[in-house]
Amino acid sequence: MTNALWNFADLVMAAGGAAHGEPACAITGFSIDTRTIAAGDVFVALKDQRDGHDFVAAAFARGASAAIVSQNYARQDGDGALIRVPDTLRALENIGRAARARLGPEARVIAVTGSVGKTTTKEMLRLAFAAVGPVHASEKSYNNHWGVPLTLARMPADTRHAVFEIGMNHGGEITPLTRMVRPHVALVTTVEKAHIENFANEEGIADAKAEIFLGLEPEGTALINLDNRHAPRLIRAARAAGARVVGITTARREDEAVEVFAVDEAVTLENCRMTPTTSEGTAMRGGGRGTVPLVIGTVGMHMVMNALFVLGALDAADADIGAGMSALVNFAPPPGRGSRTRLAAGEADLLLIDESYNANPASMRAALAVLPTLPRSAYPRRIVVLGDMLELGADAAALHAGLWEAADAAGVDLVFAAGPNMARLFERIPEARRGGWAETAQALEGPLLSEIKPGDVVMIKGSNGSRMGLLVAAILAQFGDSELSHSQ
Repeated sequence: MTNALWNFADLVMAAGGAAHGEPACAITGFSIDTRTIAAGDVFVALKDQRDGHDFVAAAFARGASAAIVSQNYARQDGDGALIRVPDTLRALENIGRAARARLGPEARVIAVTGSVGKTTTKEMLRLAFAAVGPVHASEKSYNNHWGVPLTLARMPADTRHAVFEIGMNHGGEITPLTRMVRPHVALVTTVEKAHIENFANEEGIADAKAEIFLGLEPEGTALINLDNRHAPRLIRAARAAGARVVGITTARREDEAVEVFAVDEAVTLENCRMTPTTSEGTAMRGGGRGTVPLVIGTVGMHMVMNALFVLGALDAADADIGAGMSALVNFAPPPGRGSRTRLAAGEADLLLIDESYNANPASMRAALAVLPTLPRSAYPRRIVVLGDMLELGADAAALHAGLWEAADAAGVDLVFAAGPNMARLFERIPEARRGGWAETAQALEGPLLSEIKPGDVVMIKGSNGSRMGLLVAAILAQFGDSELSHSQ
C-alpha cells in the first residue's frame, strides 16, 4: 500500500485494540461521519447522540479502509477490516497521542483557544504556515473532545507545522486536550462573556482558557492578548506552567508592555489603516527586532489582532516570517465568520457579510465596527440582522440591549432581530431604524427579503443555535444566481 497515513499494524497497536481482517486499500484518513466519509478513511464508531456502530456497514459501502468498533460489535456482511477496542473514543485519543509522538523533532505545534476568534486565527495560522512548509490544521471547528483527537489522528508523520483549535464550555475541558496536543506555542485570543452561564464570572472563563498552557512543551511559548483585561491573570498562569510569555498588543509600545505586564517581549502594532477590503499597516517583532509589513485580505481591528498573533507564532516557531505574513494578503474569513459575497441586485450590487456561525457581545461589537469601513458611495445603506447570543446566563437581556450603542456608532440604518433576547435590543432602537423582529430567524425571512434593495450591505450575525444561517441561505438563493455574484 502506498501514500498511507498509517500502517495498519501500527494503527492497531496505537488504538490498543485487536485486528480482525486486513484493509483492502491504504489508510488515508479518519472519519466519524458516513455522510462525509472518503474512500480509504478509517471509520471510528463513536457513541454520542447516535451510535456509530449503526453505520459501520454504510462506512464500508462508501469505501472505508477499516472501522474501529467496540469489542462486542457483531460483524455484518460487507464489513472489511475491524479494530476491536474496549472504548472507541479512548481508542481515537490513543491514536491521536501516537500521531503526536511520531512527529519529528523539528516539527512545531501551535494551539489556539479564546472566547472570540479561535477559528479565524487558526485559519490565518494555517495559511501563514502553509507558505513555509507542510502544515496540518483542524478542520472547521473541530475543537472538542472528539475533534482534537480526530485532527491528531489525521496528522501526517511528516507535518512540519500543526495548528490545533481547542475549545470549551466548562472548566477542565481544555486540560486533557492540550496535554494530548503538547503544543510548542499556545495562545489565548481573548477572554469575554462566552459560555458565561457555565461560570461564576469572567475570571472563571479566563482560568479555563489558561488551561491551554498546561500542555506546553518544555520552554514553550505563551502568546497573550495584552489589550484584554484578564491579561495579568493569563500571564500568571502561563508563568506557573513554565512558559516564555510574549504579549500581543495593538495599543502599547513594547517597552511599556514589558514594564507593565512583565512579559518577556511583545509584538506590537506600529500603524494601521482600513480600506474597504483590507487591513494594512506595520507591526514590530518582539524584542524590537524590526518591523514587518501587515496586509490582511479582510477588514477589522479584530482581524489585525489575529494577524499579530500569527506574527508571534511564526516567530516562536522559528518560521520564515516574511513568507508567512505575506500570505495573509490572501486571507478570507471562513463562511459564517465574516465572509463577504457581492451579489447582483438590479442597478447596484448587494454586499452580504456572513457572521452567522457564532456570537457573543465582544464579537458582535467587533463585527459592527467593520461596517463604517465600507463607503456609503458604494453601499448607501447598512442593514444588520442579529440573532440571540446564547449561554449568557442571567445577564443575557442586558447584554443584548447593550448592543445598541455599538450599532448606532456603526451607522446602522436598519436592524432586524430574531429571538427573545434580541427583543430587548429591538425595544431600544428608534422606530425609523427598526426593520423587524421575530421569534425565530426563519420568521424573519419574508420581511428581510422584501426590504433588501440594491446598494445595501447586509450583515447577519448570531449564535449558531439561533440558526441565522437560514437567512444567509435565503439571500444567496434570491440574489446569488447572477454571474456577477462572487466572494470578495
